[in-house]
Amino acid sequence: MRPSISRRLLSRPAAPAALVGALMLGGGLAGPVLAQTKAPSSPTIYTCTTPDGRRLTSDRPIPECQTREQRLLNSDGSVRRMVPPAMSPEEQASAEQRRRAEEVQRSAQQDAVRRDRNLLQRYADQAAHQKAREAALDDVREAMRQSEKRLQALAIERKPLLDEAEFYKGKRVPFKLQHQLEANEAAAAAQRESIENQKAEIGRVNKFYDDELSRLKRLWAGAAPGSLEKAAPQAPSASGR
Repeated sequence: MRPSISRRLLSRPAAPAALVGALMLGGGLAGPVLAQTKAPSSPTIYTCTTPDGRRLTSDRPIPECQTREQRLLNSDGSVRRMVPPAMSPEEQASAEQRRRAEEVQRSAQQDAVRRDRNLLQRYADQAAHQKAREAALDDVREAMRQSEKRLQALAIERKPLLDEAEFYKGKRVPFKLQHQLEANEAAAAAQRESIENQKAEIGRVNKFYDDELSRLKRLWAGAAPGSLEKAAPQAPSASGR
């Protein structure tokens, strides 16, 4: 025989209390509870006086007062903050130019601090700096010695060519001999120019290290890195240091 309906209902497990509560809330209680958790947003009130004397109020910045100061109010009428007037295109360009100039100056100052700190780390005293100077000069001096040696060799090679050319005084010098003389002279001219460039490079390297030493002396004396008005010189290219 089938059990009665009442017995079947009694035999089912009871619904959890949490589920019952949720169902009760779903019947209309959930809405007010959720609504109470939402914080009311404070209204935004802008107010200003136009150039012709009108007092305007709006919930957003007021176009008629773009060139005038606007007050942003709280809901109780107290001033939250003052909104400055909008800049003209010319003023915006000028402000952007000032901002970029300040950024360049700030970056240059940071570079100067880094350069000075690197100098102090690299050179503990003048002896260390002089050692670096001599190492840089050695490279150029060696290149000059090689140029002078090559120039002497070219002079030795030219002598027999000139002696041979003596046989053709008043006559046309053979093409081959003429070509050898011209090639020798061109090579010698190149070496002489190279020696002049190397002399100039020695002067440039010495000036670089003189300027650097002058800066270092002030740093060693206690000047703060980045406080010296003259920027550190660029490293000489010949030494690669």
